[in-house]
Order: sequence, then structure tokens, then C-alpha cells
Amino acid sequence: MRVTGYGLKEEGREVQAPPRVVVAAPQGRSGKTTVSLAITHALTQRGLVVQTFKKGPDYIDPSWLRAASGRDCYNLDSFMMPTEAVTGSFALRANGADLALVEGAMGLFDGYADDDKGTVAELARTLYAPIILVINAARMTRSVAAMVSGYQHFEPDTPIGGVILNNVSGQRHREKLTRAIETHCGVPVLGVIPKDARLAITERHLGLMPSVEDPQSRVVLDTISTVTKNHLDLDAILALAKSAPAHTMEPMAAGAHRDVCCRIGVIRDRAFSFYYPENLQALEASGAQLIFVDSLSDIRLPDVDGLYIGGGFPELFAAELQANHWLRTDIRVRAEDGLVIYAECAGLMYLCQGISWQGRRYEMAGVIPAEVELSRRPQGHGYVEAEATPEHPLLEEGMVIRGHEFHHSKLVPQAKLRFGYRLLRGHGIDGSADGVCYKNLFASYTHLHALGTPAWAARLVERATKKQVKTRTKVKVEKEQARTR
Repeated sequence: MRVTGYGLKEEGREVQAPPRVVVAAPQGRSGKTTVSLAITHALTQRGLVVQTFKKGPDYIDPSWLRAASGRDCYNLDSFMMPTEAVTGSFALRANGADLALVEGAMGLFDGYADDDKGTVAELARTLYAPIILVINAARMTRSVAAMVSGYQHFEPDTPIGGVILNNVSGQRHREKLTRAIETHCGVPVLGVIPKDARLAITERHLGLMPSVEDPQSRVVLDTISTVTKNHLDLDAILALAKSAPAHTMEPMAAGAHRDVCCRIGVIRDRAFSFYYPENLQALEASGAQLIFVDSLSDIRLPDVDGLYIGGGFPELFAAELQANHWLRTDIRVRAEDGLVIYAECAGLMYLCQGISWQGRRYEMAGVIPAEVELSRRPQGHGYVEAEATPEHPLLEEGMVIRGHEFHHSKLVPQAKLRFGYRLLRGHGIDGSADGVCYKNLFASYTHLHALGTPAWAARLVERATKKQVKTRTKVKVEKEQARTR
């Protein structure tokens, strides 16, 4: 046995990679998400098992892909995860699926370095998966062939297997585009999607609206499927996926679950919905029973030994969060009493004194002595590399983690703060540090992924379990003191 970025991996346990495709584009906003949703939803409706993945750090697109397939969508990221964790996760999750679909991010050759590191093209080569290139063809005809040809030859062995054209004006436009590509590039056009306002998904300052927040998400998916079903050659797309070369992969072991040793509350609702499935699964595998909490409607925390508050959009629900003063007060009291709390980005914001947005201030939990101010421009965006300081309650001093951040807010401290991260890359709270430490609380702008930081879940469960023992001991002593008075 050997340890990977997530858990135990059995030597010699290999599976055959299923039919698979990577949906990529020359640049963002070309239509990758719409095409990925259309293919996933249409094939799922046919009764096929479609396992989706998202390249890079992202919560919103995976929420839509999960809604389209009925299965969790998993992220693959070579910056945050070791390569064998990327391939091991893919092999584990995709095993037995009729189709594994990976939605790319940004442009096909855009990564975190000056070479191919972290690009969609690199991921496609790693997975031996053919690429469907989605092109926004608005105001373009024959030039599309030069674009496709450039992407075919920019890096050797880039497996572009077909093209889908988006925003096509009409039949004449379609014919010119298709003829140019098939004459000069030698790859098929697998779909031609017309301009249609109904294909738009609501956007705002951090991108698409998560499906969990959109009450019409099922209607949106059905509309996308209806509009595109006569414009995508699904059989040809499946044939391309099945043409992927035979390739065996060693799946990551799902991991044996420990007996439940503590209860961890997870605030998951419309305001806080950014959680990687692997993070929740890693907590459960480490012995946590997860108890889900709604910050907008629950007035008290349940009987938990720890609390996990993920990312999301607290500013959009600030009035409702402020109105639920019962829960805010309960969390503040429990934090002061030493409750183990781990929070990321939106969770950090919620634990502060207040959020100021669009000219108004809203009261928050008031645990961290800082105010939160929101800006129209991102205050931190991209990958993070950080070293744990002696203050960090979960990680060993000197441990270097890799994560990501994307926030329009900044903290305005009202007192001196202690930090658990020294930043090597990223902006964090002040450009040099991130991760506020207070009693048993740790809250940062940095998002972690369990495949890249496997120690995180085990340490959080261990700390919550120890606190549970201390709490029960304290209650027992208090009861005994009251009895003998």
C-alpha cells in the first residue's frame, strides 16, 4: 500500500478508463458550460451514466453539472493536487460510467505557469482524453479554420477530436464555418448552436449563479437541452468519447470509514454552498458525523463538537443573516466557549462583526474583531501557496499548503489578529498573511481541497473529538459540583 494525496491506494488495482471527453475552448465565455450541461443532461435523460468533472478550482459550474447528471461533480487540479491524486480521483469516480465528461477552464492552453502546467491541454493528455473545442463563432467565418488549426498545432499531441460552434447566426453562417473547419483542419463539427438568449444562465459579480440558489435550475437545464438537442450530434460525441485510447488507471481507494467519534455541523444553504464533495467525504472517513445547518432558518446550532462554514455569498443574503440573530448569537457564544470552528472565505466574513455592501452595513456573528468591506473589483483571485505558522490549530508549523481564493471583500481589523498562514503566493487578508486564529477557530480566505491537503480533515476531526471529551468532562464536573453543594 502507498499513501496518495487522499488516502490509501492499492498497488496493482487498475481499471479501464471509460469513454471520455474534455470540453475546452480558446477562452472563457465561449460556451463550455452550456455545451457541457447540454451533453450531460441530454445523455442522462437517455438513461446513460455521465460522470462529470471540472478542471481547476470552482464550485459554481460543478453545482450545475451535478444538477444535470444527478451525480456529484469532482474537481481535477494539478496545482492543488499531486498528479496521481488527479488520475486516481478520475479513475475512482469515472469507473463504470458510460461517459466521463471534463469541463475545462479559461482557454485550452492557459495555466498557472509559462509552460503547459495546469492547462486543460495538459489534463487532456494526462487522461488520454479527446478534446471538444467550443468556439464562439460570432462575427467569424473562414477565419475559424485558422483558429482551430492553431490550437491543433500549438503544442504537440494536443488531442482535439472535434469542434462545437456557438453563437451561429443562421444556415449560411453555419455552412461557411463547417466547410472551413472540415476542409482545412480534418476534424468534424459535432454541433452548431444558434444564438439564443434562452441559453443564458444568470450571472453576477463572481460568475454564474449556483444552481442551488436558482429556483428555476431545472427549467434552465430543460431549456438548454431543448434548444440544443437538434444542434448537437450526440451520437458522434459518444463515438468520439469511445475512440479515446485504451488506458488503464489506478483508482484512489475510497478509504475505510472510522467509527463515528464526533459530530461536525456544516452550514450549507443558499448563502453557504461552496463545498468540495471530497472535503465532506474526507471528514466522514475520518470519523465525523456531519450535521447540516441552515444559517437562514435554524435558530440554534445542534449538539455538535465542531463547525465547518464554507464559501458562498453572504453579502447577497446579509439581511436574512442579520435577521437570524438567534443563530449568530449562539455561534458567538459557542466560539467563546471553545467550539472548534473551521471557515473559508464566506465563512470568514460571517464570523466577523459586520459586512458593508452597497452602502449598508449588516451585523454578523461578531466572533472575529474585524469589519468586512466589499468592492466591485476582486481583492484576491487565483492560486494560493501558504506556510502554516505556529498559530495554526490544524496544521504543523512549516507545512506548505496549496489552495485558491476568489473574493471581492477585504477585512478591516478592529484589533490585532493572529494568523495561521504566511503567504508565499496569493493575497489573503493583507497580502502577506491569511487565516485568523482565535481560541479553537480558524478562518481564512484560502479554500483547501482534501486531495491536496489530506491532513486537514483528520486534524479537524481529531481536534473536535478532543474538545468533545473536554466539554463532556466539564459538564460532568459541573453536574457533580451541583449535586454535592
